[in-house]
Amino acid sequence: MSDDAPLESDRLDGAPHPRETKRLFGHAGPEAEFLSAATSGRLPHGWLLTGPRGIGKATFAWRAARFLLATPPVSDDDMFGAPPPPESLDIDPEHPVARRMLALSEPGLFLLRRPVDDKDPKKLKTVITVDEVRGLKGFFQMSAGDGRRVVIVDSADEMNPSAANALLKELEEPPEGAVLFLISHRPSGLLPTIRSRCRTLRFNALEDADLAAALTQAGSEPPEGAALATLAQGSVGAAITLAEQGGPALYADITHLLETLPNMDRALALKLAESTAGKANEARFDLTLSLLETALSRAARLGATGQAPIEIVQNEAAILARLAPDPHRARDWANLAQSLTARARRGKAVNLDPAALIFDIFLDLDRTAARLAA
Repeated sequence: MSDDAPLESDRLDGAPHPRETKRLFGHAGPEAEFLSAATSGRLPHGWLLTGPRGIGKATFAWRAARFLLATPPVSDDDMFGAPPPPESLDIDPEHPVARRMLALSEPGLFLLRRPVDDKDPKKLKTVITVDEVRGLKGFFQMSAGDGRRVVIVDSADEMNPSAANALLKELEEPPEGAVLFLISHRPSGLLPTIRSRCRTLRFNALEDADLAAALTQAGSEPPEGAALATLAQGSVGAAITLAEQGGPALYADITHLLETLPNMDRALALKLAESTAGKANEARFDLTLSLLETALSRAARLGATGQAPIEIVQNEAAILARLAPDPHRARDWANLAQSLTARARRGKAVNLDPAALIFDIFLDLDRTAARLAA
């Protein structure tokens, strides 16, 4: 993204925004389910789009919103007979609605996302606040030619409690013709009452061929070899981030560090920790935690099941098996991974030194390996 491009919390660096994405790969099932509901005349007003981050949920939301705003609602009173129902969510990119949505000027669409911070225009707010949700009142009161109003919440996970309760009120008493798409990577963290008022569409990780096609569309090279594709776990967003941040090489370093436990390679640990220092390396900090969680979860899965994973780096299975040779130690590593990385993220949120947080995690891993070995 260029320096003069507007900040958008729902845009991934290095990839087109979901509103700019022309095709959606690998999600024929959710599309067919939504299309069936949309053409039945009994369209639910709330839709919860769930699944791993970066697999196309937002692209679907924009695609479905474009379809709803460009397609007349089904009418039981059509005296001349209803036209054949649409067979896909495709809308001509030259359609006026499509053009207005691309320019963020479509009056029938409300985009609820983290806005720019009032105190620092170069930063985004960390959450969606109640002030953003209150904007729905005026939006729903506006008139529209066909009465439809569409809301995209990207993502619902980022709402603070006040915002979530305010959105719940809109879901409980939606105006006629309103449809809300709530994108969630962690639906278990949402209010149960929000979940209960939405119809859920589950989006699964992309198969390798669909992942490659989606990456090509996004202007990125499809992954070569097992490392990037396996680490991405079927997520286009993850694959782009991993490629830009040198994810496979970082994972190899983390795996090598685990190989040295309980006599940790301190030079390597310091190198990895220092690479996360400073504001310019915030993405590196997040990726380091994510890949460490991946490595430890793979070790825990191997110890619990006895099944070696497809290796991302050479000799990985043996390294992970030595850490977690049985279900008991596998459980210890799984619990530790969650607690350590959660602690690091909390520390980062209160502006503790990211490099020190990462190095402390490595020290805890070393102590744990020594205890389990004994």
